[in-house]
Amino acid sequence: MENLEIEPIKDRKWKSYVIGLIALLIFIFAIDLLTLAMGDLNSGVAKDLFSATQNPFISLFIGLLMTALLQSSSTVTSSVVAVVAAGNMTLEQAVPLVMGANIGTTLTSTLVSFSYIMKKKQFKRALSAGIIHDIFNIFTVIILLPLELYFKPLTKMAIYFAHWFAPSTEFTGPMVYHTLFTRPLTQWLVDLIDIPFLTTILAVFLVFGAIKLLATSVYRTFVKDSFQDINNVVFKNSNLAFLYGTFLTAAVQSSTVTTSLIVPLVATKKVSLRKVFPFIVGANIGTTITAGIAAFYKSEAAIALAIVHFLFNTFGALIILGVPRLREIPLSLADYMGKKSAKSRAWGFAYLLLTFFVIPFLLIYLSTD
Repeated sequence: MENLEIEPIKDRKWKSYVIGLIALLIFIFAIDLLTLAMGDLNSGVAKDLFSATQNPFISLFIGLLMTALLQSSSTVTSSVVAVVAAGNMTLEQAVPLVMGANIGTTLTSTLVSFSYIMKKKQFKRALSAGIIHDIFNIFTVIILLPLELYFKPLTKMAIYFAHWFAPSTEFTGPMVYHTLFTRPLTQWLVDLIDIPFLTTILAVFLVFGAIKLLATSVYRTFVKDSFQDINNVVFKNSNLAFLYGTFLTAAVQSSTVTTSLIVPLVATKKVSLRKVFPFIVGANIGTTITAGIAAFYKSEAAIALAIVHFLFNTFGALIILGVPRLREIPLSLADYMGKKSAKSRAWGFAYLLLTFFVIPFLLIYLSTD
């Protein structure tokens, strides 16, 4: 009987491995397709969007809104890497977009917390766990965006490290990038469709689908059956929680998957908000692997953008987790919002709509008016 039970589990894992490999190949193909499509795209809409990114604050909110709508920062950051590789956007323009995507991706865990809305005490804890990721990323942007705008420490460091992977001297304008085995098929499809805008839309959907498929396969293989069993080990101390958050998210390629797992644990009091906070911060770093995969055969500027994404999340973690007073701010605000929303559900809905949709949309609309 035991052997009969083990075999189906092994079969399921092998299927997940195969699905994961297929998803990875589709992802590489989709990024290459998006790069070529963006290189050919000269529509008025594209020009308006790229000119809007000249304003770093508008660029930030475009990244936030796009990610909130797509529900995947991996899709947005990978797409931005492809746009930079195609030469349609400079590295400096792309950095605030990635920062905005970092905030937008936290919408999912906040939405998960609303599944507890009918249970007052659980909803309080669930919402606190859901929005602490939002608050952490917002604080990181508040600290690092002004520094980046005036002194460009992230960009300069990223350019320095990118020289190791793809030596070149130019970081603006058209980019020369390396190609992989997907290029003949990619070029054939681009020529067949012969409508850059349509090819771009197709590529974005392929990127999104590949990431979701990859996340699902890895989640089923490595996480689903074991996460509940290991949560006591994962949250034993803050350093361990941070490492688990980083590597588990890197494996799944989606911080939304791993951080959404946390919400039910906090809601049901299996683990405290304070203990899951380092895990969520680690997940923020782990999710940057997707942009790295998207960039590893592209131009130096695209590689530099992937490094900026990693450095941004890493420095945010070091600053906020490393300074005790700063570390308490996200915890206190998340706890406060949880209490207020438990008393009046309108607080939670207002926060959700204003942060992820209303404010970004209004600022983008007013700036382009």
